Amino acid sequence: MSGQRAQRVAEEIKKEVSQILREELKDPRIAAFVSITGVQITRDLRNAKIFISVFGNEDEQQLTLQALTKAVGFIRTEIGRRIRLRHTPGISIHLDHSIAYGAHISHLLRGLNKNGGEKPIE
Repeated sequence: MSGQRAQRVAEEIKKEVSQILREELKDPRIAAFVSITGVQITRDLRNAKIFISVFGNEDEQQLTLQALTKAVGFIRTEIGRRIRLRHTPGISIHLDHSIAYGAHISHLLRGLNKNGGEKPIE
């Protein structure tokens, strides 16, 4: 099985799950600003890890993760209907902290830039 096919399937899953979150799921525990940051799928297309980013505090993130974990069966069924695959992959949902980490690093770098007004070494 080609790695390129796995990438194409992962992108299609990302697109469909985003649409499912926007239009199908009506759980009040799911925060308003949830985005799918990535999908990793095994080469045999049996398992998929969906990474989400939630804009909000830690409690909102955990509530959203719990609601989506409970809705995994529904999401998997919808993916099976929308994408024609021999086997619908098993799904696990994980929080992605990379955006918050990147913002933190950016903030630290801006702080260094303000405090360390020394001339850079050439």
